[in-house]
Parts: sequence; structure tokens; C-alpha cells
Amino acid sequence: MVVTGMGTVNALAADTGRFAAALRRGECGIGPISLFDTAKFRTHNGAQVKNFDPRAAIPAHFSLKRMSRSDLFALAAALQALKQAGLDPIPDGLGEQMGVVIGGGAGGLLEAEAFFSDYLRRSGRSARFSRLAPVCCASTANHLATKFGLWGPKTTLMTACSSGATAIGLGRDLIRTGAARAMIVGGTEPLCRLTFASFNALQAVDPGYCRPFSGNRAGLTLGEGAGILILESLSGALERGTPILGEILGYGVTCDSHHMTAPDVGASGAARAMRAALADAGLMPEAVDYINAHGTATPLNDLMESRAIKEVFGPRARKIPVSSTKSMHGHTLGASGALEAVVALLAITEGFIPPTIHYETPDPECDLDYVTEGARSETPEVVLSNSFAFGGNNTTVILGRCREAGGRRG
Repeated sequence: MVVTGMGTVNALAADTGRFAAALRRGECGIGPISLFDTAKFRTHNGAQVKNFDPRAAIPAHFSLKRMSRSDLFALAAALQALKQAGLDPIPDGLGEQMGVVIGGGAGGLLEAEAFFSDYLRRSGRSARFSRLAPVCCASTANHLATKFGLWGPKTTLMTACSSGATAIGLGRDLIRTGAARAMIVGGTEPLCRLTFASFNALQAVDPGYCRPFSGNRAGLTLGEGAGILILESLSGALERGTPILGEILGYGVTCDSHHMTAPDVGASGAARAMRAALADAGLMPEAVDYINAHGTATPLNDLMESRAIKEVFGPRARKIPVSSTKSMHGHTLGASGALEAVVALLAITEGFIPPTIHYETPDPECDLDYVTEGARSETPEVVLSNSFAFGGNNTTVILGRCREAGGRRG
């Protein structure tokens, strides 16, 4: 199963070209939040998408009515991906066999918060309840299917921070089983007060900047944005003659059965997800060239993930480059697995391994090669991307260079 298009909107950039450049330079998209008042919270920072103009990113013939910020991120990213795949517009006949799977979390809560604030201020007078239309997370997949004329499978996944990654795996499976010829897959997530307040109440956020794997790490930094991929069978892509960006080699999904928010520091669930992905891909651990870590910068998550990597890769674990790009674009929750799949593909197609920025102090228990000195000019053939979520929802996706484009396999 191959990727023929990708798109993104995030705190670093509003398209994949500028995103790749920002990742290579190790830029930081984290700063003060202006979407809502953060005065009473532990932190005032987040990876907010700044200066996003939906009308500039989305052609005028697409109606933006009753769309949330989250929906708009996804639509803008999907348009980029479809254009790159040569599917804008969708060819006649393909819409009946093309579907969409989107992962998310907050959906239209930012708009719902504004509605209820206005509702209470006006004591319910002149309330336009149609403003709540996009509040459901399923709104995004609904809009994409309707606007692009897709009649194939349509699904929304909400498994917290693994949603976007699992959407990629499910989309691949739908093509593999013949339920679809092509799929729009990915994830989208907005910043909103409720999410921000919840993570602050958990004291899971760093008051400054997140510092993945650093010994003095103090929590994550919330972000927002979308990552979208176009998946097709290899035969379908070759028939159309479209360039191939990479392959979805395999994925694995497990759960910890442990706790509502805390990861299982024993790391068995995370390790099983990586092993399941390798088995699905038919690869030995030696084939992996780069790991895009979940790397949230919370004390327990980074410890758990480092242990899991060592358990799966053994002595070679310390020789595999590992990085957490959340240090640059923040933790985009339901979109993170999809956004980081875009990162993985950019590493493969652009020939670099992105860095982990803000790293300050070594942690004796997090002792892997976290790429802290800046981006490396290397061309990974096989990238493993981890997404470990609240509730112990673990998903690992493995992406690689297409064999037909000269990619190797271990």
C-alpha cells in the first residue's frame, strides 16, 4: 500500500515543503497562545497555528459554512494531498470507490465554547444552535466526503493520541480487503479551552517548552493542526502513473489495560505494538533506520518508550536515531500520529532525520540516540513511528521507501 499525496497545516508551516524546511532547521513553533485567555493556567504556551486564513488555503468554490477550525485544517491539508496525488479533482468513477478515515479528539469544541459563552452572556436570546453543527469529531470526515464526492467507507476514530496513526492503518486495511481503491486518511486537532484546562489540571504540561527525553523534562506542550495522506494500492498508483512517496509497510495496535492516563512503565503494551508492526511488515528489527518517537516529554512516557525501544531492538537500540518532533510542532493529540507520519515520509523523501530540540540534561534511564545536535543528513529507508495514547491505546506505523523506487528491505 503506497502513499501518493500528503498535506499538513501545523504550527511550523501550512504545507509540506515549508514543514520539511522548518524540521530540517530545528525551528520551534511553540509560543504564547492567543486563541483564548490562558492567564489562570500553569502554562501560557502552545503550538498554535498562527495566521491561518482558510479562504486563502481553500478555493472559493468550497463552502466553509458550519465548519470548525479542526475541519478547516483537515480540508486545507487534504487539498494539498489530493493535488500532489493528481486527484484534484477526483476522476470520474473513483469517488464511488474512495473513502475517508480521520482521527481526532476535540473536534469543534473551540466553536462550542464560543457558542456557550455567547449563549450565557445573552441569557439564551438569539442563540444560533446551527453554530454547534461541527462540534462532533465526525464532522471532519463528513465534510471531506461531501466536498470531494466520496462514496466509499467513511469512519472517524477517537483513541486519543493514537487516533491519527490508527486511521492510517485502518485506511490501508480497507484498500487491502477491496472495500476501497483509495483512501484519504489522517488526523486533525484544534487547541481549545477544555483540552488546555484538562492537561493543566493533570499538571502534564511544561510551563515553558517541552523537552523530550531530557532529564529535566516537565511535561508536554499542546499543539494543533492536521496531517493527511492519500493511500492507494501500488497497482492503482502505477496504473495512474502518479509519483509514489512511500509505502505503508505495516502497523500494530495494542492496549495497556493499565490506567486512564498514565502509561504502563513496564512498557509491554508499547513493545507489543512495535513488534506487531514489524511482524505485519514482514521485517526484522534490523531493518529500521529511524524511530519517530511518541516522545511527549512527560516523565513517565519518555521513560516507558525508551524501555520499550530497548526491549524490541536489544543492543542495536542505542544505534538507531530517535527523535521527538513534538519538541517543534507540539503534541497535536488526535492528529499527532498522522502528522508524524508526514514527518516520517519527509525524512524518507527529503533525506534527513529531524532533531529533538530543547534537550538540556541527560537522563540515565533515557539513554538512546535522540538526535539532539540538529538534523542529520541521512536517508532512512524504513521509519517506525510510535503513537501511545491515554487509556493505553498504542499504535505503531512503519513507513518505507517504495521498492519500485529502489527501496530496500531488511
